Amino acid sequence: MGDNSELQQLGGRSGVAAERLSIGISSCLLGERVRFDSGHKNHSYITQTLADYFDFRPFCPEVAIGLGIPREPIRLVMSEPGGEVRCVGTKNPDKDVTEPLKAMAREQFEWVSKLDGYIVKKDSPSCGMERVKVYTRDMPKRDGTGIYAAEILGAFPHLPVEEEGRLGDAGLRENFIKRVFLYRRWRQLIDGNPTRNDLVSFHARHKLIYMSHNQNKMRELGRLVAAIGEMPIDNFCADYIDAVTELLRRPADRKNHANVLKHIQGYLKRDLESDDRQELEETIEQYRQGYLPLIVPITLLRHYFRKHPDPYIDQSWYMQPHPQELMLHNLL
Repeated sequence: MGDNSELQQLGGRSGVAAERLSIGISSCLLGERVRFDSGHKNHSYITQTLADYFDFRPFCPEVAIGLGIPREPIRLVMSEPGGEVRCVGTKNPDKDVTEPLKAMAREQFEWVSKLDGYIVKKDSPSCGMERVKVYTRDMPKRDGTGIYAAEILGAFPHLPVEEEGRLGDAGLRENFIKRVFLYRRWRQLIDGNPTRNDLVSFHARHKLIYMSHNQNKMRELGRLVAAIGEMPIDNFCADYIDAVTELLRRPADRKNHANVLKHIQGYLKRDLESDDRQELEETIEQYRQGYLPLIVPITLLRHYFRKHPDPYIDQSWYMQPHPQELMLHNLL
């Protein structure tokens, strides 16, 4: 299915007009020559695949604070273990750009608040999301976060953020895209001043996705939703998106996916002939054992539900959480 028809379906199922998603991105990843050495880090998957669906908002905080191109590299340093992390020049440690980077990040909050996700440059002392080198007495330890990225992550804890290096992992890539589309649906829901029934419906349509990540946390979410009538709606929304964000941080695995597939199969137990039921069971088991990609049992289930529609499954985002070209189930 092509770009437009899939995105129209996205709009139709969510009840809002289809539109491209807005993603912040480190400028160098789009091929802009803004790095300290006048180079770039153009990422072909981003520019050749994701660009068909996402509108990118490029930004380089180092250039924005007035650092030239080319320029002296910067790095994160800690004067003593447990001390404050600062961002300074590698040749001139007196050149401290920590506060300018923080201030520049805060100046971007208005447009960042409208984003559906953000892709940052790994290892960057300004933009790196995690495992950035922090030097203490010239000894590096990979436990830092870029100064700009830390401000963005702190101000927007629910915003899906990923590093371009991690997009090379099929599971992490699929999980990021899933989170981006879910976050967009959540923000659209909240912008419409949802009723409690709207929120319950949102949960129902995403329940199988949650189940594929962590069944225990999915049950905790279910208990929160069951108590929705006992708390102010704003408090519920805050607690709900906190829990969803935490649940989705770790990608789904084969065991949990197989459990969800078997759960979905249960909706067909009165409709399938014994040989079809056996084929489906064998296909799910072969997927669980790693012999088949996820797209195979999902395609088979779609085939059966076209013949035997079920309102709950039809409304669920699990079977098609985002446009098919971005679904990497054939690699999972």
